[in-house]
Amino acid sequence: MEPYKHILVAVDLSGDASQVLQKGADLASRYHARLSIMHVVEPVILDSGYELMPSLPLDIDSKLMERAREYLSKLVEQLGLKDVVQQVETGSIKNEIFKFVEEHAVDLIVIGTHGRHGVGLLLGSTASAILHGTPCDVHAVRIRGKNP
Repeated sequence: MEPYKHILVAVDLSGDASQVLQKGADLASRYHARLSIMHVVEPVILDSGYELMPSLPLDIDSKLMERAREYLSKLVEQLGLKDVVQQVETGSIKNEIFKFVEEHAVDLIVIGTHGRHGVGLLLGSTASAILHGTPCDVHAVRIRGKNP
């Protein structure tokens, strides 16, 4: 097996993202690989057919993207990481991750998953979609609660 050359850490904006990024950074260090971190903002779809729907700002997607950029930057800084590509996209999480993987020759995706009971609940829907459709290896990091 050849060593990994480019590792992509795909995160949500939860407090658990630091665990996932730390594992990705450890792997990148071990393999002397490039490290990228990515968050995908799913577009907010407003259905104007519901009159009681609260009004949301028209530029909500751009505000969510800016919030994600700030979060990734803060996360990278908190962990003291250098030379990390930070990518925020909007669209389908799975599709945007796969697009990045293909365009940037990623050979390992690191994602987080919550350990739950039962094989069917092992991975969340996003992690499962990535695992079953990815063109490269996937490393699933079990998210540990405050009391491991």
